[in-house]
Amino acid sequence: MTSPQGGSNPGFARGRRLRSTPALRRLTAQTRVAPADLVLPVFVKEGIDRPQPIGAMPGVVQHTLDSLRKAAHEAADAGIGGLILFGIPAEKDEAGSQADAADGIVNVALRQLRADLGDELVLVADLCLCEYTSHGHCGLVTPAGVVDNDPTLDRYAAVAIAQAQAGAHVIAPSGMMDGQVAAIRRALDGAAFTETPILAYAAKYASGFYGPFREAAEGAPQFGDRSTYQMDPPNADEALREVAQDLAEGADAVMVKPALPYLDVVARVADAVDVPVSAYQVSGEYAMVEAAAANGWIDRERAILETITAIRRAGAGQVLTYWAVEAARLLR
Repeated sequence: MTSPQGGSNPGFARGRRLRSTPALRRLTAQTRVAPADLVLPVFVKEGIDRPQPIGAMPGVVQHTLDSLRKAAHEAADAGIGGLILFGIPAEKDEAGSQADAADGIVNVALRQLRADLGDELVLVADLCLCEYTSHGHCGLVTPAGVVDNDPTLDRYAAVAIAQAQAGAHVIAPSGMMDGQVAAIRRALDGAAFTETPILAYAAKYASGFYGPFREAAEGAPQFGDRSTYQMDPPNADEALREVAQDLAEGADAVMVKPALPYLDVVARVADAVDVPVSAYQVSGEYAMVEAAAANGWIDRERAILETITAIRRAGAGQVLTYWAVEAARLLR
């Protein structure tokens, strides 16, 4: 029998045959990423007159209303799927009142972007209170310092209506309160927003990868942490229960956050459901790649596309990433 090295055995499989040129690799790629699969997270801050760089996230800024409008047009030109908005108000209080105020920074931004772009981009409104509360937690807090689940649902309902009225195409509750999807669905339906979908942060973990985001959104907890309401990192079966509960309550799509440390969860969720599955490539994931690239340790552009492809390969249909616009241009 001729050895494989001899190459004369016609039955010998050679995987390299389909890797020999870039065109062959493109033709046989199992996973593809398109600009429309990508969603750009953006921060808009009240009371600033120019974009403010975020130290831990090179290339990402806290936008003014004007600079956000410019960035949104650039995102639309790049062909990405949408934006998800986070707001930093000038004033915070214990109830996060600016989250549902008509003149709250995100609601003003939504009205402007919807007027500018219409339906050209999907405008997703992150729904949480952490950026708006003086204590930095995602809900109302009892005198004992415990996040109070059920009264928080009433706040979420009010915020959802305000965001829909301002022009959000999609409401994305991220606070991880039990029953939040049902409360938001009832509120939206009762306010005649029956066609507004809910993208549930169904499996959001209490992660160490959120640090740079807390600088960007200025929403770090003033006491304690969020481990009593966000998911515990060792648990995967629990993620499936959370997803099933959110779908039963009326979610139209679900999200896993973070993405790269939880690709197994992304894959399990994608296998278990028949609705769109998103994954959020969070600030810590972004910052690590940027820091390594700045030190010359990795090929930055290659790493960007490789990480996004990995998230898509795991089963996410949509990837929320701070590289959305840049990646779209690279893909083109």
